[in-house]
Amino acid sequence: MHLFALIAGLLCLAIWIYLLTAHGGFWRVASLRASVQPLATMDATIAVVIPARDEADVIGTTVESLLRQSCAQSIHIFVVDDHSSDGTAEAARQAARNCGRSEALDVIEGSTLPSGWTGKLWAMEQGIQRAMQLHPKFLLLTDADIRHSPDNLATLDAVAEAGSFDLTSFMVKLHCQTLAERLLVPPFVFFFFLLYPPAWARDPRRRVAGAAGGCMLIRPEALDRAGGTAAIRGQIIDDCALARAVKQSGGSVWLGVTQDACSTRVYGTFGEIERMIARTAFNQLQHSVWLLLGALVGLTITYLLPLGLLISGDWILALVGAVSWLMMSAAFLPMVRFYGLRPAWALTLPFSACFYMLATLHSAFKFWSGRGGEWKGRAQDIASSDQSRP
Repeated sequence: MHLFALIAGLLCLAIWIYLLTAHGGFWRVASLRASVQPLATMDATIAVVIPARDEADVIGTTVESLLRQSCAQSIHIFVVDDHSSDGTAEAARQAARNCGRSEALDVIEGSTLPSGWTGKLWAMEQGIQRAMQLHPKFLLLTDADIRHSPDNLATLDAVAEAGSFDLTSFMVKLHCQTLAERLLVPPFVFFFFLLYPPAWARDPRRRVAGAAGGCMLIRPEALDRAGGTAAIRGQIIDDCALARAVKQSGGSVWLGVTQDACSTRVYGTFGEIERMIARTAFNQLQHSVWLLLGALVGLTITYLLPLGLLISGDWILALVGAVSWLMMSAAFLPMVRFYGLRPAWALTLPFSACFYMLATLHSAFKFWSGRGGEWKGRAQDIASSDQSRP
């Protein structure tokens, strides 16, 4: 038993050595920011598409932040009201009036959701169809809960032009004020970049492709080459699916992080964050029981085992556990600092990982029970007859 624990501990140690030294530097948050200056002027149209379903409490802030961009005169916004019941459309219109820019906003009433499409992608498709009538240089695909900094679009445009990228995307700063958010939001971004290391996503020689759906700037011709949103119409993790389609069709992708643009959506409780994770976690594992089991074992060895070794009572095992935990905390610390938290929060990653494991299990059970991908009253990731059992 001691030998088995030692082997497992050394495996954990090897994993963290690899992650810190050879996994694309995903944890070096400072290196993930844009290294170019925002464009001073812009002489081409950017069409903004915002899919919105019951977003009256946040969409006004989003629209106003877009109409107050440094390049605001180049921007036209298309809000697709996806059968909202809370006055989302009027909230968007009022925001445009507040900016004196009503002519820069079109609100599209969403049509009935066709079979095979997720709600968000169908709304995006309708907005893109209208937006293309303006022959824009870029499309900005953004969520209804994003407050864009004044230079956000000009910076994404500058990144795209400097590196000839077809898709540029910022992981915006998520809301992180409540206890649940402080414990679970920084790990969410940390895990995302671990799965999709931005340096690898930017590298044309690697297959890794990732994007953050809250803020994606894409060239229309690249979207067309990738097959448009129709090519990914059934995807729940639509942002990464789009990045993958762009890269597979010969396009180039840039993924980074910004501290200036932020999400205004608040996850006040652990339950709200759990539902957010469970919506896509099993889909990320391709609905595979074997991948689910592998993920749970991998998470246990990588994140939970160091604590177990630390309290094992054996000094050798405790030393291995302590070193692994310190390496884990060192990798997580830049993300903790990015969110303005005290360094001690870096020690909490094992507990956050345990929460994510339970949410992933819940995600699988929701999928098997026909409630996968739930978002605002819709289940969009549903097991077919041959997937209906674990």
